[in-house]
Amino acid sequence: MQLSQRILHATLMIVGLLGVLAAIAWQQRPDGYLHLSLLTVNGDAALLRTPAGRFVLIDGGTEGDQLLLLLGRLMPFWQRDLQAVILTGTDSRRVPGQVAALSHYAIGYALAPPGLEGTGYAGEWQRQLGAQATPVAKLRPGQRFALDDVVFVVIDAQEGKEGGVVLLVTYGTTRVLFHTGGRDGDQAALRAAKDPVDLLIYPWARELQTSAVQQLRPRAIAFSSAYSTEDPVLLSYAERRRFSPQVQHPRADGRIEWMSDGRTARIVLHPD
Repeated sequence: MQLSQRILHATLMIVGLLGVLAAIAWQQRPDGYLHLSLLTVNGDAALLRTPAGRFVLIDGGTEGDQLLLLLGRLMPFWQRDLQAVILTGTDSRRVPGQVAALSHYAIGYALAPPGLEGTGYAGEWQRQLGAQATPVAKLRPGQRFALDDVVFVVIDAQEGKEGGVVLLVTYGTTRVLFHTGGRDGDQAALRAAKDPVDLLIYPWARELQTSAVQQLRPRAIAFSSAYSTEDPVLLSYAERRRFSPQVQHPRADGRIEWMSDGRTARIVLHPD
């Protein structure tokens, strides 16, 4: 009798555990939306989930452990691959965290600005991708690639510490523009200004009173941290709202999640 009770107890525990795993899997299933999360890391990092449930990591911040913790929370527990990784700059506030991700996830393909060095974190980034036999491509102006109806367009890509990428991401009629603040970035961003952008990801330290920002007419601005300058713009949140109805920063607002069904978009804040 005692043995039967133990078997019954063990069976119920297994059934309960399977039920919990099934509930988590159901909750984490693809929902047909494009999700873009700006992560609460030191530096810049964003995780994009396509409507079909594939993941793209953009930059990585400075701390690998923090990035891996956040990826573990946001990705399904069974998911051990990233469809793509993208670097919008080659500095120490974007690359180190992504290097940590390469050691834990299989990578489909990788993209980076021209002029990537072969030493330090950039060298390790290339070494790990080479060990996985992952195709690596240089980002170049005019380049386009698509993933599950999400289209990535490289507006500008320049090398060096003062370089960076201007990257437009579209899903249906909704648009996100990554502006990393590289040389001539504003002039390049103007090429994306035909229609308003739903979300502009823009350096906190960079001047906002520019023709690019005015013509992009962003419905929301999420500020990034990696860009640095000896003469940062000093504006309060209230002053920054002159340029967009919504302004957020991951350090102040927590994880910023932008969601789109291809027609409309909204932002959800997740305080940590």
